Amino acid sequence: MEKNLKVIVENCPQNHKCPAVSFCPVGALSQKEFEAPTIDETKCIRCGKCSNFCPKKALVLR
Repeated sequence: MEKNLKVIVENCPQNHKCPAVSFCPVGALSQKEFEAPTIDETKCIRCGKCSNFCPKKALVLR
């Protein structure tokens, strides 16, 4: 079963630049202003680097 990356908006403080965005090796995460990050499913390779780095566990690979 293939895992998918999910953003749990309730866990994201949305008051700063998301530090996990810069850890995505393929540029699949983006952030508009201070909103929760969005995922480009066509780019995401489901490596889990962003979810491992997210301090609030708002990015989850399931």
